[in-house]
Amino acid sequence: MTTQTDEAIQVVAVNGGVGFPSSTRSLTDALVREVAASAPGVSTRTIDVRDLASDIAEATVMGLGSATLDESLRAVERADLVVAGTPVFRGSYAGLFKGFWDLVDPVAMRGKPVLLAATGGSSRHQLMIDQAMRPLFAYFGALVVPTAVYAAKDDFAVAGAPGAELAARVERAGREAARLTQAAARVA
Repeated sequence: MTTQTDEAIQVVAVNGGVGFPSSTRSLTDALVREVAASAPGVSTRTIDVRDLASDIAEATVMGLGSATLDESLRAVERADLVVAGTPVFRGSYAGLFKGFWDLVDPVAMRGKPVLLAATGGSSRHQLMIDQAMRPLFAYFGALVVPTAVYAAKDDFAVAGAPGAELAARVERAGREAARLTQAAARVA
């Protein structure tokens, strides 16, 4: 955790989207921008798990990590705030997204603020955040931001930008995440 007020807050987004372009990436980017706008001195990075697919598989099956995967895992473990975004697949998070989190050190996540986000084809999948993602991050002992953001296809406007209602939810969640991260840094 950042403990000095003059240090940048390290925000790492983990994008579980596998498509290109990715609505999940658009959502995580919007959340990261809002956190950066809500807190001074924010440094950001996004990890696209699709770029690590073969590395995640080899680390999981054969125990062979790669330098790129190891560096990505360390970035998450060192972050002051994690934005975790995934598309909904069959009522839960993407398998590749879960594979990445299976490799993260649970001790490093204890007490770390995490902002949850998910995308799906319709609003009927929005409870996935509460039924699948919150328990995953509770296992880690993470400090989950109260407002999570779910976005369906209809929530995006032209060119993948958040529509007005989604933008309002992103703004609320980003502000909460920034305040929670700053508070966590003060008590660390």
